[in-house]
Amino acid sequence: METVDMDENIISFNHVSFTYESEEKVRVPAVKDVSLNIRKGEFVAVLGHNGSGKSTLAKLTNAILIPESGTVLVNGMDTSDEDLIYDIRRTAGMVFQNPDNQIVATIVEEDVAFGPENLGVAPAEIRRKVDTALQEVGMYEYRLREPHKLSGGQKQRVAIAGILAMETSCIILDEPTAMLDPRGREEVMKTILRLNKQMGITVLYITHFMDEAVQADRVIVMDYGSIILDGSPREVFSQVERIKSVGLDVPQASELCFLLRGDGVDLPEDVLNAEECISAILTAVKG
Repeated sequence: METVDMDENIISFNHVSFTYESEEKVRVPAVKDVSLNIRKGEFVAVLGHNGSGKSTLAKLTNAILIPESGTVLVNGMDTSDEDLIYDIRRTAGMVFQNPDNQIVATIVEEDVAFGPENLGVAPAEIRRKVDTALQEVGMYEYRLREPHKLSGGQKQRVAIAGILAMETSCIILDEPTAMLDPRGREEVMKTILRLNKQMGITVLYITHFMDEAVQADRVIVMDYGSIILDGSPREVFSQVERIKSVGLDVPQASELCFLLRGDGVDLPEDVLNAEECISAILTAVKG
């Protein structure tokens, strides 16, 4: 496992704002005066309803979008500096929602090699990077397969391998499991957790699935372009009423304990999963 200095920031937002202009020439603020630091090796989940600004936040991190005001730094590099775009995207690679939109080749290993080839990496080094990346996401045995014949979860793992082949130190994932079935979601989450915990890769994970967010080190909740909650999963999901007030759900275990507390059952506020919920209920019943 790579040693990571988690006291060092890899991503910094400093009073960042970004506004879209609609077809009717109406300006719609998507991110409003956001300041945020993400440390190296951290796994941060970002939640929010549609239009909350979470996907805009992801695109600002990868220099797909440039701040209207404020600065975004990726490993100290300002995303507004056009000369640094390639270095920024090698440092912080992005995986999108639809895996089919990221497939550029007809063979898995060729798809993973696309990024290093564009960077001018020597063929022998590309071979090493591709093999290593596919092994890291558990897709090496599929290296000669046609991507369109893979499942959705497998395609996303190939997309992640393509980012890893560029030896990125941060992966930004914009709702990567939104179009997958439960098995595909589980495959992708296991891959992301292993890359984060075993390899020390920083993860910025945009999602609307609460059971995915609880696995992060830190959860950020956005609403109308602003960060309204930021803390550990226990800290954030204990604020059930606050989360529901912005149109979001909480983990089912947190929801059940919240409802039971409303009926006078003495239960903790920071329950996250079924095991903790069962244990808390049994303790309350015995008490």
